[in-house]
Amino acid sequence: MFRIIKDKILGKQPVKHEKYSLSKSLDKNIQLFQSILNNDDTIIYREFESKSKDSVKFCIIFDKNLAKMTTIDDYVIKAIRQKEFSTDVPPKKRIDLLLKKIIITCDNRRTSDLDEIFGFLFYGNTILLIDGVDEAILICTKEWHQRSITEPEAERVIRGPKEGFIESIEVNYTLIRRKIRNPDLKFRFKEVGNRTKTRVCICYIEGLASEKIVKELNKRIEGIDIDGILESGYIEELIKDSPLSPFKTIGNTERPDVVAAKLLEGRVALLVDGTPHVLTLPYIFIEYFQFNEDYYTNFYYSTINRWLKYLGFFISTSVPALYIALTTFHQEMIPTPLLLSISASREGVPFPTIVEALFMLIAFEILREGGVRLPSPVGSAISFVGAVILGQAAVEARFVSAPIVIVIALTGISNFLIPKMLGSLIIMRTIFLFLSAFLGLYGYIFGVIGLFIHLLSMRSFGIPYMLNFTSITDEDVKDTAIRAPWWLMHFRPKLIGKKDSERQSDYTVTRRR
Repeated sequence: MFRIIKDKILGKQPVKHEKYSLSKSLDKNIQLFQSILNNDDTIIYREFESKSKDSVKFCIIFDKNLAKMTTIDDYVIKAIRQKEFSTDVPPKKRIDLLLKKIIITCDNRRTSDLDEIFGFLFYGNTILLIDGVDEAILICTKEWHQRSITEPEAERVIRGPKEGFIESIEVNYTLIRRKIRNPDLKFRFKEVGNRTKTRVCICYIEGLASEKIVKELNKRIEGIDIDGILESGYIEELIKDSPLSPFKTIGNTERPDVVAAKLLEGRVALLVDGTPHVLTLPYIFIEYFQFNEDYYTNFYYSTINRWLKYLGFFISTSVPALYIALTTFHQEMIPTPLLLSISASREGVPFPTIVEALFMLIAFEILREGGVRLPSPVGSAISFVGAVILGQAAVEARFVSAPIVIVIALTGISNFLIPKMLGSLIIMRTIFLFLSAFLGLYGYIFGVIGLFIHLLSMRSFGIPYMLNFTSITDEDVKDTAIRAPWWLMHFRPKLIGKKDSERQSDYTVTRRR
């Protein structure tokens, strides 16, 4: 019986059978909860009676590790025991009397839905059962230990807010609310995961966000049928467009200021309880090169940084492939002094250039991954020392040539200019590398053409993935090729914030000019 009841409570089917619903007998209701939650020592059942002579029996059920004991003692047990609450009160009026005059915690409600009751209980709250009533009162008593708000390690900035999201969804949406104090900012909560019942929150600004995108997101979330959601990456993989593409069509960030900025452009955010990573959508290709600090510093400096990111993208994906193509198939395109220097450095190396490149790329990725997993001071030291020693030893042992070490080192450093694209860069670089090894420059060109066809065919929630990137209009260039000053960026990105495309008034722009 326990398996059947538990499957109905925590599984896909709603609990509607009379056998598993609340009754008017307090003893039967307690037995129902005990049969479902047997072998669970964290659940506490506390029975007590009111002060009256003909007192009514009560029972509270809570998780001792999640609920706040002082709230239960002061605002539930003591509050009820101090009142004259006798059997003369009709059962239908007992819950109303408790909710309106006795229990005064901030969030109370009544329900007979077992799914809602268990979801509330496992979130750190308290269930109050009353004899003679076939409903329960849900009382907010949760008290969780959570880490403090700090700056995200992976998204540090020199100038800008120093706060980041944490694992509590309540704290996370308050951080967004503090940034955008507007009644049009909407939060819509749902539960995902048949067993974990993870809370998620859809966040958008009404009047800016496209209703079609919000409806499509709702549809995709409701279509998720999985046992549990433990991190926002689960949902990202389940609802993204082009699921086989190495490129992201849904963004993620740990910074409230980034989410607020995207909401103001008409995007939608998705918060997931238990993770500091908030999803943002739609996500387009140009966002790989846009960083929040670009908008906090001087626009000349931000523009130069953006050009460096474009250069880093080219170096990281193309330089190893071009080096292999030129040294293997097109030596006539290399200046003679440089060609002689490369040939001299390769003397005695037993492996072809493609093997050298693959060996060094794999070694670099091993060092990078090892450095990330180790504690910060140790990891950075091991990565740096390991790369220097390994490169020098490989050259002296004639396993690889010195030029390939330089090429791979430059490629690896360029990766860090676009950390959001790290996985995609590795895949693109490998594909270009093999195409160039077999077909030379023709293979590289074929790879670039295929990449552009793939990117141009992608969409993110109906929005073209290369939006603004291929446009040469004045308004689109202002936040793509360059980072124009704020007083020139008059409009939001088209198609995303099209419901209200104007970002600032004509007066502001005219005054600056």
